[in-house]
Amino acid sequence: MIINEILSERKRQIEKFGKQNRTLIEWAVILGEEVGEVNRAALEFHFRNEYPNIYTKDKSEYLANFRKELIQVAAVCLEIIEDIDK
Repeated sequence: MIINEILSERKRQIEKFGKQNRTLIEWAVILGEEVGEVNRAALEFHFRNEYPNIYTKDKSEYLANFRKELIQVAAVCLEIIEDIDK
């Protein structure tokens, strides 16, 4: 299930960074950085055929990366909500 992937990513983030206690502006910037990675993954997927010398991966690899970045965004959103609710 997708929620299990998000929870696993959340656990990975806690192991890497510890529990976070951030201000709303800090959370917004962190989330923005993660969304930027989603945008980059979408750009790479979109232009993979137009610029094959730059974007050399297979279509499925770009989709997998896009999905991975979305899971990370969802995990950060979950963490932000947890921080607000405590």
